[in-house]
Amino acid sequence: MKKIFVLVALFALTILFSACGGGGETPAQNVAPAPLQVSAHLAPTEGNSVYGNVTFSQEGNDSVRIIAEVSGLTPGSHGFHIHENGDCSAPDASSAGGHFNPLQAQHGKAGEGDHHAGDLPSLEADGEGSARINAVLNGITLTGDHSIVGRSLIVHADPDDFTTQPTGNAGARVACAVIHPH
Repeated sequence: MKKIFVLVALFALTILFSACGGGGETPAQNVAPAPLQVSAHLAPTEGNSVYGNVTFSQEGNDSVRIIAEVSGLTPGSHGFHIHENGDCSAPDASSAGGHFNPLQAQHGKAGEGDHHAGDLPSLEADGEGSARINAVLNGITLTGDHSIVGRSLIVHADPDDFTTQPTGNAGARVACAVIHPH
C-alpha cells in the first residue's frame, strides 16, 4: 500500500510541475524572434548632396520589404538599384560595381517581367527633393544565395528607362550605402 501511495504522489507531482511550466522555460523562450532586418545609410558621392535611410525586412521566403526615405534629390524620377559590391569607397561609387544580378537576367522594371534582382522601384522626388518608398520586392532575400546583405545601394541622377542594358541609362551615382545588419 505504501508503494502505491508513493507512486501516486510522484505521478501527481509530475503532473503538477508539467502544468505549472516546470519545464525550465523562461518567458523569453516563448517570444517569437523579431523579423530579420538590415539597413543602409545613403551618403552623397563627390559633388552631390543626396542622403537617406533605407531598411529591408524579410517578408517571406523570397520577398523583402523596402522602406526608403531619401532627401537632397532634384525633383523627378531617379534610378535606384542594389549593386554587386558592398563598396562605396570610390568618389563616384564606381567601386559598387554593376547591378546585383545572380540569375543573369536582363535589366528591367522591378515586379514586371525580367529584371535584375537589384532593380528597385524608381525614387520619385517631390518639389522639395524628397522621395519615399514602401514596397515588397520578390526575388531577393536577407540570407542565402540571393541575399542583399553586404551589397551596396545606389541612387542615380537620372530616371531609369528600364530598357537600356545593362543599366537603364540612369546616369551618375549620386549616393551610395552598404547594406548591413543593424
